[in-house]
Amino acid sequence: MSSHEHHHDHDHDHDHDHPAGLRGLLHDMFVPHSHDAADAIDDAMEASRAGVRALWISLVILLATTAIQAVIAALTSSVALFADTIHNFSDALTAVPLLIAFALGRRAATRRYTYGFGRAEDLAGLFIVLVVAASAVVAGWEAIDRVIHPHPVANPWLLIGAGLVGFAGNEAVAFYRIRVGRRIGSAALVADGVHARLDGFTSLSVVLGAVGVLLGWPLADPIIGLLIAASILVLLWGTIRSVGRRLMDGVEPELLARAERTLATTEGVEHVTELRLRWIGHRLTGSATIEIDHGDLRAATRLAETAADRVRATVHGLDGFTVTPVPHTR
Repeated sequence: MSSHEHHHDHDHDHDHDHPAGLRGLLHDMFVPHSHDAADAIDDAMEASRAGVRALWISLVILLATTAIQAVIAALTSSVALFADTIHNFSDALTAVPLLIAFALGRRAATRRYTYGFGRAEDLAGLFIVLVVAASAVVAGWEAIDRVIHPHPVANPWLLIGAGLVGFAGNEAVAFYRIRVGRRIGSAALVADGVHARLDGFTSLSVVLGAVGVLLGWPLADPIIGLLIAASILVLLWGTIRSVGRRLMDGVEPELLARAERTLATTEGVEHVTELRLRWIGHRLTGSATIEIDHGDLRAATRLAETAADRVRATVHGLDGFTVTPVPHTR
């Protein structure tokens, strides 16, 4: 058996801490993990179809939400609600670059792009991060402008209804995108889900502002808007780290540990000398070098193929994986 021992008592030794209390709740809501879950989709085409389906369904939900808010904005003449409606409409359109990225990801590799076009998905994630950051700046600017130039709000009860509609639509989209993104390993889709969740709380600020107006405190609306804009920028950091890690070929250590453990426990493998994994869009690829005692080339090749098959069976979303056998050095 292998002399390359691994002392792991669990399948997930995360390199990140899970804060407790309110901070932990906010962390789970706005910085969800994108690594594979127990029910992860392992087939590349099925995963791509699931991602596209999630984008189309969420796009329809957001457009319906925007249409309802637009009608109420016309009835109330609320600048705040009108701004939130435009904001939600622009956010719905972030699905477009992701749809393009998923379509590109299905294209075959070429002599110029030898790894295929899956990296377009990570670029779309970067675009989403920029859109979220811009939306926080715009929200903050609008809130400051309302403090400097206050204006009366008509029909605050209708505004409360519109804000709740915006929150419900965005939260439904957020839940769906994050769930599917985690299943297929798409950091970009998870980031877009976090984006929708942040926008839901922005819509909720319309409700709180309207409540403030009803209580005779008109400055509640812009002050809450400023607080939400600031919170978006703070919570955006987790999404930036997730997308940036993908662009830098970062991989979750628990996936590497799982692959390494599988290789090391394959009968005939003496030592794992090198192991590499990286994400290309929502699919993994990698390579490994193992030391073996077999001097026979055919036996060594069969052992390498067996080891590679075992890794693909235990690490979800792993497509290309090459194992190179070398003689064991005592």
